[in-house]
Amino acid sequence: QEQLQESGGGLVQAGDSLRLSCITSRRIFATYTMAWFRQAPGKERDLVAAINWSGRDTYYTDSVKGRFAISRDNAKNTVYLQMNSLKPEDTATYYCAADEWSTVMNLPSAIRDWGQGTPVTVSP
Repeated sequence: QEQLQESGGGLVQAGDSLRLSCITSRRIFATYTMAWFRQAPGKERDLVAAINWSGRDTYYTDSVKGRFAISRDNAKNTVYLQMNSLKPEDTATYYCAADEWSTVMNLPSAIRDWGQGTPVTVSP
């Protein structure tokens, strides 16, 4: 299992911005789709955004479209999630993951490489 390390979470107020970062190995970064999932207390882990290995294809769940942006820096083996106009309902632990695009989209339970998660709390 490869290591993915998230950072950037924290406590903010509604309307604020945060940028999450996830760094991983060169092998993982150059090969796989990178994705951000989130899990709120008592809820399932859901896909938030994904970006394929080349950066040409992205996906966003409807609730974050227009507010969040996923990007990748190939020189740093890092994927980012820029979160703007944060809402209390964005409160969750955010996880970085890496796998094939089809697995991320259709069978996230099969993803093998996950980070430990970074908590995001948005107060009203």
